[in-house]
Formats: sequence, structure tokens, C-alpha cells
Amino acid sequence: MRASVLIVIALSFGTVAPLEAETHRFIPQTFYNTFSFAHPPALRIKPGDRVVTKTVDASGVDWDGKTVASGPNPQTGPFYVEGAEPGDTLALHFVSIEPSRDWAASTTVPLFGALTGTHATALLQEPLPEVVWIYEVDRKRRTVTFRARRGDLTVELPLDPMHGTVGVAPASFEARSSLVPDAHGGNMDTPEMRAGTTCYLGVNVEGALFSIGDGHCRQGEGESCGVAVEAAMDTVVAVDLVKGAATPWPRLESDSHLMSTGSARPLEDAFRISQVDLVQWLAEAWGLDQLDAYQLLTQAVEAPVANVVDPNYTFVSKLRKDLLPARELYGGTHRRLRELGRVYLAERR
Repeated sequence: MRASVLIVIALSFGTVAPLEAETHRFIPQTFYNTFSFAHPPALRIKPGDRVVTKTVDASGVDWDGKTVASGPNPQTGPFYVEGAEPGDTLALHFVSIEPSRDWAASTTVPLFGALTGTHATALLQEPLPEVVWIYEVDRKRRTVTFRARRGDLTVELPLDPMHGTVGVAPASFEARSSLVPDAHGGNMDTPEMRAGTTCYLGVNVEGALFSIGDGHCRQGEGESCGVAVEAAMDTVVAVDLVKGAATPWPRLESDSHLMSTGSARPLEDAFRISQVDLVQWLAEAWGLDQLDAYQLLTQAVEAPVANVVDPNYTFVSKLRKDLLPARELYGGTHRRLRELGRVYLAERR
């Protein structure tokens, strides 16, 4: 099923052309646990199109509560974007991310997490046991409910849906596990990847081959135990392509902030990557000397930790847009895709 609406989008920084945008409704049947150039496209789309789709949770349980894939982080996709070539930037705007079920789950995982021994942090203590928590999801009240397993405490937490994994096929013919974040995106596990955010990813292979998954009803910064409030998601993504624009590490733009990510070990290298990328983005977009951008960032940046549990850790460096002279980044892509999303949401009402 497809619905069409005529919009105007920019195909490059200086070229604007009309395209017949389509809304693709895609229910995944096959899932991959890697990002790779070798996966056949699940769907071919054009810049300006919207994709209405579903994702299973991190362990492969779908919207009906059935186990249909194996973990970790089975991906919906990959999606082939017409015209995408190495050296371009893919823009993914999350129009809507909503839990598919009225429940979600979290757990402790033996030898995984920030506060336990792992295969890389060898300790003589026994691994933590696997304990599962089931969360009630109230989409109307916008809450998820924590209940202690060994006590009476109940806490209502705000629903704040996001995608832990968003990425394209990596460069150099690599296949990367959907548990690993890196320059291609992947399992960044940042709460910033919520509805209203545009994610910019450097294209490495023809068609970009982007995938999404690992839906979280919410997650604290750092994802300390390694598992968020995991759920299947109903997601709407608007897609655009910026020709000839290089994006070395995943970048995010919301109405209020511009953000750069870095993924590496040790954690300070992830921090450095995100800070260097944001300095370079500032210098390029606002015509600043690199040291001026470095000084400004030093005094104004926010630096939330995304994850400290994955094979690579992820930092996000973010800067308020209202501190800077107004600029349309990537040729105004975020604004256009946000408007495209508003059109879709208005049509749906």
C-alpha cells in the first residue's frame, strides 16, 4: 500500500527538484544481526519517501509477542535508497516511534554490562544472574512501570521511545554485528535517537542499505546494565539524501540541538571522537577557525554518555542551536523532513 504526496526536496546543497514522494508500508519477514553490503535490499525507496514499518525487540520478539528472530538486535531492513553513493550523506528523520505492545522487558545478562565482570574485564567473582523485569507500557498515559523483583517498590517512568540501532552498511566490505556501534552507526544506544530527530549517516556503499532496530521504551544515559526497556516498535521514517556531503561519524539534529557521536574503547576515545567531529562540524558550518570552534565548544557543549556496555562505547556531544547564528545544516534537510513528517501525521488523523 502506498500513498503519494508531491513535495519539494533538496537533492544537494544547491539543487532543489520536485519528486513524487511515496509512503511505503513495510512489514519485515527477514531479519539480520549484522550491517553488511551483502544483504539483499528488503525494499527500494527514493529520497523524500517515508517508510512505515515495524521492528522486533532486541531478543527477536515481535509486535504479537512471538519469537520470530534471534538476538542480539535483529534489524528491519536493509533499505536501498535510490541514488545513494559513497561520499553522500543519508538523512533519516524519525517521524514517529511508538511501542507495538502493552509490555516490554529488561534483564541482567551474565558477563555483560557496565557494573559486572565481562570477557574483557576479567574478575574472580561469579557472573551476575540473569533476572528479567517485565514493564507495563501505558501508551495513553505515556508511562512505563518498574516493579521491583525482590521488594514492593513500584515506579512510573516517562515513556520516551527511541531506537538503539540505526546504521548503514559499513565501508571496506565489512560486516558488523548489530551489537557494535562505529562510524557506520549501529548499536549507538543513545536516547537522543527519538521521534523528531534527524540522523545523518555517511554512505559507504551504493544504496546506503540502512537498517533500524533495538527499540527502547526508555533508557537512562549509559544503559548501565546493558539492557533498556526493550520493545517491538511501530516506526515512521522520512528519508532524504544529501549529495556530495561527507559525514565521517553519525550526526544528529533536533529542533534544539546539533549532536555528534563517537564510538570506541576506551570511553575517553569515544568522547574525543564526538568532540572532534562537533568541532569540525561547527568550523565548517559557521566558517570558524578550528581553534575558535574548539574554544566555543569547550564552554557550551553537553556530553551525555550513550552506552558503556557495547563492544564499543558511545558518547554524544551536543550544542544548543539557539546559542549560534541561525544556519540550515545540510541544506535545511532537518526542516524539510520534519515538515514531511508533519504532513504524514496530519494525514493519519
